[in-house]
Amino acid sequence: MAMATSPTPQPPYSFGVPWPELNEGLSYADAVPSIHPAPTLIGFYSTEYKSSAPLEGWLQRIRNGQITIDGQVVTDPETVLRAGSKVVYHRFPWKEPPAPYLLEVLYEDDHMVAINKPSGLQVLPGGLFQQRTVLQQLKWNTWKGIPVSHRCVEAHPVPVHRLGRGTSGILLCAKTKPAKTCLAKLFAVGTSAIEEKRKFNQKLDKDRRISKFYRALVTGLLEDDEVLIKQPIGVMQYPGVAKGLYIATSSGKPALSKVSVVERDVLENRTLVQVEIHSGRPHQIRIHLAYIGHPLFEGIINQQTLYQEIVAIFCMHIGLFYFTHPRTRLLK
Repeated sequence: MAMATSPTPQPPYSFGVPWPELNEGLSYADAVPSIHPAPTLIGFYSTEYKSSAPLEGWLQRIRNGQITIDGQVVTDPETVLRAGSKVVYHRFPWKEPPAPYLLEVLYEDDHMVAINKPSGLQVLPGGLFQQRTVLQQLKWNTWKGIPVSHRCVEAHPVPVHRLGRGTSGILLCAKTKPAKTCLAKLFAVGTSAIEEKRKFNQKLDKDRRISKFYRALVTGLLEDDEVLIKQPIGVMQYPGVAKGLYIATSSGKPALSKVSVVERDVLENRTLVQVEIHSGRPHQIRIHLAYIGHPLFEGIINQQTLYQEIVAIFCMHIGLFYFTHPRTRLLK
């Protein structure tokens, strides 16, 4: 008698594995440079990574057996390193900050999946979040099989764009490497068109295959129903921020946002807007809205960004994806 099999879930449905208490740790590899005199193990780490830990901290890590040289654990801080040797610092597992783990699937086929990313979940590893990410849940999930015509294609679930950790909304993910390549090219069309300075309502809209719409609550009442923002975005060096701050600057990279009024709240002096972005600069929506004098509304949630600015990130949503399905290109 044949055993009954569970039917494949159809969207919308949710998946996710609860996060382990500790992650798997992290390894940082380096190749020893050719310098004279040859550095010692403690000399190398206390010099190259003095911002990561003080001298005593690196001494403790070495004595704990957290450093390997060419695959061998070394606990003597005064070990002399040879040029070209591979040294690896193994960071012990740690408990990452709380983050949601359930992901709702809105659309799925053999090539891609669209999920509703919750606020508070990081898309890719970075900083304190190395395991508690969308990418990790995609890897842990058991996906539907690859079609017969693509059996040679290895499963490779991965997001093809990003949403901020505090931002909720639709996140498009590829299931295979060919789908990832195709979708990534489609996302890049808008940005490349901006950089070539094409006209907004002509060649740009004709070439784009993916449209991205966000909702945001801003301070003040916008006078015009539509505002087109073309201010470039660049980086300004700032003390304490290694990579600098992203700001509106004429020396930055081209960026384009189209802001449309959804609803005006006269009593509370704020406006709900829809923002269509045609490029993907870091913090583009926050920067462009502040640039026109209508920053994101403060005080909705007590979540601070890297720049200690309370913002209503949770109001920002990607609302629509409209594009040529990668299947039409994969089968060509």
